[in-house]
Amino acid sequence: MIDVSSSLTTPELRKRAVDAATGRAPFDILLVNGKIADVATGELRNADVGLIGPLIASTHPTGQRQDALKIFDLAGAVIAPGLIDSHMHIESSMITPRIYAKTVVPQGTTTVCWDPHEIGNASGLDGVKWAIEATKGLPLRILVEAPSCVPSAPGLERSGAVFDETAMAEMLSWPEVIGVAEVMDMRGVITGSPRMKSIVNAGLTSGKLICGHARNLKGRDLQAFMAAGIESDHELTSKADILEKLRSGMTLELRVSHENILPEAIAAFEELGCVPQTVTLCTDDVFPDDLLRRGGMIHHLRCLVSLGMQPLDALRCATLNAAMRLERRDLGLVAAGRRADLVVFNNLSDFTPLEVFTSGIHAASHGTLLIGLPTELPGLPLKTINHAPVTPEDFQIAVADATKVRVRTVRTPRTTQWGEREMSVEAGHLVLPPDAALMAVFNRYGKNGPPGLGILEGWGDWSATIGTTILHDSHNLAIFGQNPEDMALVANTLIASDGGMAVARNGKIIAHVPLPVCGLLSPENLEVVSHQFTAVRNAAAAATTWDGPTAMIKLVTGASLACNPGPHVTDLGITDGMTGEIITNMVMETA
Repeated sequence: MIDVSSSLTTPELRKRAVDAATGRAPFDILLVNGKIADVATGELRNADVGLIGPLIASTHPTGQRQDALKIFDLAGAVIAPGLIDSHMHIESSMITPRIYAKTVVPQGTTTVCWDPHEIGNASGLDGVKWAIEATKGLPLRILVEAPSCVPSAPGLERSGAVFDETAMAEMLSWPEVIGVAEVMDMRGVITGSPRMKSIVNAGLTSGKLICGHARNLKGRDLQAFMAAGIESDHELTSKADILEKLRSGMTLELRVSHENILPEAIAAFEELGCVPQTVTLCTDDVFPDDLLRRGGMIHHLRCLVSLGMQPLDALRCATLNAAMRLERRDLGLVAAGRRADLVVFNNLSDFTPLEVFTSGIHAASHGTLLIGLPTELPGLPLKTINHAPVTPEDFQIAVADATKVRVRTVRTPRTTQWGEREMSVEAGHLVLPPDAALMAVFNRYGKNGPPGLGILEGWGDWSATIGTTILHDSHNLAIFGQNPEDMALVANTLIASDGGMAVARNGKIIAHVPLPVCGLLSPENLEVVSHQFTAVRNAAAAATTWDGPTAMIKLVTGASLACNPGPHVTDLGITDGMTGEIITNMVMETA
């Protein structure tokens, strides 16, 4: 086990560091013949770095010192601060914090800001407590934020818990919690709903960070959102959106999970003539196969540099800018007196991590973790899918005494719009055309009523059925398809496996990743989860003729984001996050 939060303030440690820096005592570790990536000055300069315990004791000219208990000859490699992920959800990688740490520390990430929002929605305060305990003793510094929106769209969806100001105040009183996680109920903040006012005020009273989710907010709405006390956003949509938010003084968490926005960000920086210090980098949501194959923050740096961003600018966003945002004066810089969270890269173009140090401990080398991990915590939050088996009849829309019907639809994925469509009726049931699908959302937290139903258009022609209990943000059980028998098969498969994702075609399950921990995570190693998820991802991609820029698996998991503008299907029906409208009967007229 390792303590990445070990104190830097003890007089004994500081005395040892001063003695080593002056040459009165040797270093514990000395990194020689390297180049410091100085994210404060923007220089790449030759220097050696001496460590004492968890502290950087000295950065000094190359070859000046040789006295150390252990010397690493870096042969011209680059010494950078450990990478800081300013906003993320471990749940999106479908693995436990233990396996996540094992994966990302060798990639050079030494600190993450985790919003366990998904676990909070599924398992309430007990789930958040488990999440905090699961971070302890790991080589990764996991800074936990208090989920602010459980559910994210109250009144429009039902989740496994409801967090009010009392729950928020309790979480903010825990020393491990650094602030309020992304505030997603934009409508509630702007209209001054009592619930959201009390939650944000709890954050203000605590003096801790308050993070945001400001998708498509601009003008007066953006100003009102910020005036409430919300400071950051990762829901960036365009160059104009980025510029307005930067000029408003908002801290941006530029995310790699939406790579299509990265060129827009670089164009915004070029217009400004600089990369503002209020720009940080985050992963937000990274699926398990991407985390294994490409990496998290390391992939982010590579993407930005390949698009033309200066390497030291990108690195500064991932280190010093993030440390300043987090008010962590011990992180983000290779300098005497700072914490010895360091990553040694081969160069600043492909960013291959060679060595990683966390709080002065040599934690990883050439992609392999060097230190032992604590055993998985007992008492994993299991058995959270509380729903009886379903039948094909749950996926049929009855229409009496009609041969034609006009229905409301949800047009286009992600940026959804209300639509209308005429459809046929046969044997008293609605007949879906090939380019439309039924989305059925079952409440999985013990409310065994009928599912919320909506018809989706603009996803291509459908030939298979997809199901998931990863469904932002309440993570109910959602089934997408046309064939009632296959839809029931997928739903019952996921109920039996206590959650996960699955795809069926012609009466058979063709891909399945079981996720029994909160219906969101697997206790297996990343390689196993990645293999299972890749099969699901590929099967989902082949389920329709969709050929848009966003992967089908991402469209599916985000299809119930009721806090966002436009219509979304939840367990209550078709809802609109900005108007508060709920449609429980999609049939408009019959003929």
